[in-house]
Amino acid sequence: MNKDATSMTIGALARAAGVNVETIRFYQRKGLLRVPHQPYGGIRRYGAAHQARLAFIKSAQWLGFSLNEVAELLRLEDGTHCDEASELAEAKLQEVRQKLADLTRLEAALADLVGACHQHSGDMACPLVASLQQGMLPGASRAQGARERE
Repeated sequence: MNKDATSMTIGALARAAGVNVETIRFYQRKGLLRVPHQPYGGIRRYGAAHQARLAFIKSAQWLGFSLNEVAELLRLEDGTHCDEASELAEAKLQEVRQKLADLTRLEAALADLVGACHQHSGDMACPLVASLQQGMLPGASRAQGARERE
């Protein structure tokens, strides 16, 4: 069924965008999505522009942008502020790279602990449990612990 530019109810828009109706309402309360005019005694109608805005929001979220960052990107959506958008993306890229580095350290620590568990024998305490009880994890740095407490 083909919908014209302003023929969708909020439910139809939600289905078309692959989100929940409450998600649309939440975005409206946050100012990310405009609330269409409601004719007297009628139902609000949503169109292609609403659907495109939802696609923009979901794409930005998929890239890891928070809703506050999405709001900033939407402010820049006319395309004339590429430097500002680039700065936001560069900051997000740096954040992703830091998370990847943290995950790599986490992977190494878990691999060491799993390896120690597999080599464990006798009446010794489980190396994993012992490390957790002592707060001493292989590969964990004090700087990482300080960053987690912030």
